[in-house]
Amino acid sequence: MKEYQYQILKSCLQREVMDSEKDFSWFRTLHRAIKCPGRRFYFWWRIANYLYKTGGKASRKYAISVNRRLRNKYGTDINLGADIGPGMKISHFVGIVVADCCEIGSNLNIKQNVTIGIKYDNQSGKIYIGDNVIIGANSCIIGCDISIGNNVTIGAMSFVDKNVPNDCVVYNQRTDNLIYKQIA
Repeated sequence: MKEYQYQILKSCLQREVMDSEKDFSWFRTLHRAIKCPGRRFYFWWRIANYLYKTGGKASRKYAISVNRRLRNKYGTDINLGADIGPGMKISHFVGIVVADCCEIGSNLNIKQNVTIGIKYDNQSGKIYIGDNVIIGANSCIIGCDISIGNNVTIGAMSFVDKNVPNDCVVYNQRTDNLIYKQIA
């Protein structure tokens, strides 16, 4: 389990921090994290996420502390229990909230003021989001056992509380109608 999580960590850091096809290197990763301020969030969140999932009590406490500092600095609250695949891209860090019940695939592109979470505190279901998903600004994905397919674009200011099939564009035409448009 720990080795698997370590391989995921390296893959995520290679795509998000190194931003390179070269083999993973801690030196290159640290160099990019220091040199490129826009990549520091990814570096520290991925490290905290790894420590939270694989470490003991002290590691989890440190991970929570790191995540709290990230939330205060960037205005982005991605819970450490969330599973997010490699290639996460955050366009603007302000106002993003992702609950720990989320399992998100590769290449998530998320804009500002997006909420992905549950309706109730004691809810047991998860939110599944596939690969290559773009979530527009001011959108909300809230519910229990929601599944969003691969290659989905969720338009700005959309409220999603139902399953979305693969290869769709989701947008609100009016505040009371959610439209699914199949991509050819």
